[in-house]
Amino acid sequence: MAKRILFIDRDGTLIYEAPPTYQLDSYDKLTFYPHMFENLTRIAKELDYELVMVSNQDGLGTDTFPEDTFWPLHNLVMKSLEGEEIFFSAVHIDRTYPHENAPTRKPATGMLTQYLNNDAYDIANSFVIGDRITDIQLAKNLGCRGIWLNNDASLGAEEISDKVAALQDTIALETTDWKSIYEFLKLGNRTVTVERKTNETEVKVVLNVDGSGKADISTGIGFFDHMLEQVARHGKMDLTIHTKGDLQVDEHHTIEDTGIALGEAFAKALADKTGMERYGFALPMDEADARVLIDFGGRSWLVWHVEFKREKIGEMPTEMFFHFFKSFSDAAKCNLNIECRGENEHHKIEAIFKAFAKAIRMGVKRDPLSNYLPSTKGVL
Repeated sequence: MAKRILFIDRDGTLIYEAPPTYQLDSYDKLTFYPHMFENLTRIAKELDYELVMVSNQDGLGTDTFPEDTFWPLHNLVMKSLEGEEIFFSAVHIDRTYPHENAPTRKPATGMLTQYLNNDAYDIANSFVIGDRITDIQLAKNLGCRGIWLNNDASLGAEEISDKVAALQDTIALETTDWKSIYEFLKLGNRTVTVERKTNETEVKVVLNVDGSGKADISTGIGFFDHMLEQVARHGKMDLTIHTKGDLQVDEHHTIEDTGIALGEAFAKALADKTGMERYGFALPMDEADARVLIDFGGRSWLVWHVEFKREKIGEMPTEMFFHFFKSFSDAAKCNLNIECRGENEHHKIEAIFKAFAKAIRMGVKRDPLSNYLPSTKGVL
């Protein structure tokens, strides 16, 4: 089986960098990153990753950065790691100076060519862990994703913002602590893509269950888009839905097939329910009172206690809300029990979608330290 790799930066990630030179050249500058040992030990023992260190040490061996100020401290760092059963299979250090456009200096990949185009390594499912934007750029250049320990003080806020925006798809996790890194790697990245094509529709769904609430929704039905954006934001999941349907006929196929594709995405993303809560509910919105109960138990069922007094909200037929949730329930293999009371039709359906999002958020929550499967049957 191809090996996954964690390419780990040293300074600013395992240990703190030491301004103003950012060179670790004396013992009084050595401070290990908080909780790094505890969580990297768990990663090394529990997870199937090869550990590779990748570090820029500009000018190492020159008069301004003599080797005899570097190696004793570096060796102490490595022995300290090994004492906690953290072993690196390789250490790659670039010392190029001046370093402009050096092919071996991060984010260039010149030091790491042995891992590329090599069937022994699963680079697509590997990660770069580092504190700088250049580490995330290295991940992109390698063809994997980056985990950003965001303490990069070397760039101004505006420059960071521009670079982050350009690398957003490469950032798998942005955090300030090693506990979050361990939990992320332990639980896995529940990101899936589903494409559904019929004679009436083309639907593409990209779902990251453990995202932050980003949405990119386009179905051709404005109010439907608005409701699906609620699912992403209030469920704190990243959700892309692009649907092209036969709207010149009517809205039925577009809404129904979007529900099916979204449900299929959840079924794939939640295939392993170990440590997952499974259940969720909740939501008032002004005068409306919505309740959504969900159970990702592997069986589909929809109970629907909602009545609308209007034929349409925006350009969306109110009768299609039932069909959307029925399609989702069938494809996601979940139970849904939905009821709502209220006077304003817009408030009612928006409350339902927000409660739906909150219910999903509660149901998909996982405990990284638990191997518990929420079923007395022992299978879901």
